[in-house]
Amino acid sequence: MPKFYLTTAIDYSNGEPHLGHALEKIGADCIARYHRLRGDDVHFLMGMDEHSQSVIQAAARAGVTPQAWVDRMAVSFADYWRRLECSNDDWIRTTEPRHARAVTALLGRIRARHPDDLFEAEYEGLYCTGCEEFKTGAQIVNGHCIEHPTLDLIPTKERNHFFRLSRYRDAVLDRIRSGAFAVEPEIRRNEVVRLLEAGLQDISISRQRQPWGIPFPDDAQQTVYVWFDALINYLSATGFPDAGYERLWPADLHVIGKGITRFHCVIWPAMLLAAELAPPRAVWAHGYVQWSGAKMSKTAGTAVTLGEAIDHYGPDALRYYLLREVGFANDGDFTWERFDARYESDLANTFGNLVKRSLDMIHSFRGGIVPRDPRTRAAPLEDAALSAAADERWDLEELDRLVRESQERRRLVAAALRTGNVTRWDLPGGFISTGDDFWTTIERGRRA
Repeated sequence: MPKFYLTTAIDYSNGEPHLGHALEKIGADCIARYHRLRGDDVHFLMGMDEHSQSVIQAAARAGVTPQAWVDRMAVSFADYWRRLECSNDDWIRTTEPRHARAVTALLGRIRARHPDDLFEAEYEGLYCTGCEEFKTGAQIVNGHCIEHPTLDLIPTKERNHFFRLSRYRDAVLDRIRSGAFAVEPEIRRNEVVRLLEAGLQDISISRQRQPWGIPFPDDAQQTVYVWFDALINYLSATGFPDAGYERLWPADLHVIGKGITRFHCVIWPAMLLAAELAPPRAVWAHGYVQWSGAKMSKTAGTAVTLGEAIDHYGPDALRYYLLREVGFANDGDFTWERFDARYESDLANTFGNLVKRSLDMIHSFRGGIVPRDPRTRAAPLEDAALSAAADERWDLEELDRLVRESQERRRLVAAALRTGNVTRWDLPGGFISTGDDFWTTIERGRRA
């Protein structure tokens, strides 16, 4: 039975979840359910990111300790995901001992294998507490972070521990171009490739005298930077560093929002390569849920709460609406008017009418009783449905095979081109060039 290890981004504990969080969890849950129906051994991880400056600020406003605050938030988030019927197999919090141990172990592994990848230096820059990130000029508009325009950037100067990210630029770029590390959809892959092509700077991975976080190994004055800490949760949940973590690792798919691709598609694979561990196989970066064209976020506030949206028609209707109307690739608006229209036209009139007619026929022709074993009689409609389902499963399995074959061919071609043993024009017709569009490759496979 093939394994499928699926994760969502872990959420900041600085406030209640909103519809953007829900879209991600619902979409990932649908992927998990599909793979279970295929017979895959699915492990679906969700969780909370609990070490951040924004958590300290939220706890202070509430008059409680950071631990008490994140405990409260963890209960609230988990309750919302239960209400939305998410089927995650594990729930990780970055304040758990298993996570702290994995963070320390990964840093130790990098230090043991590539000691000069970790070094100390002074850092000065503008820090966004919403992103928990130092911002570069390209990420600042009118003096504010692009993602959190309502927050002030904080000038910060510290002596920190750094990770030599620049060393891994080519290795990460090669894996994305070859398909060994898939970044989807295409628009996000292109953004990440452009970022890598522009070059990388080494990054700070600790904060000085931060009272809330995982202590940096062998330095009592520093805590591990929240993003370096948070990314490791995907590995922590496998049991790393204990024997047997390889049963789940590498992750088959990280589902994240488009605003955090730099962390997941550049920094995270580089961290793993520095530790001589396999990067994840794929990242899917979805768009934002918007209200009147503006991103929903905890810092900016939202016009509709997640609880109101669930209560409006129930969890099934909200799950359907978000994936049907907003989708899982681009940004999309949430409005009560569109929600009502989808509910009436799709769920009530289309699916609802189908259910009503089916129940009426069962009552009219079967005395209100569904036969226990429909295979004891001729069932042409059921035969047709089973045949269609079998054909669809074959198509999906064939598509999976073609995707794997395409990725392997891309890897081989990229390797050949790097060595100089072959030029793009020497490639045989059965191989694809590294510049081929993904879906063009799939179509070639269908015609083969």
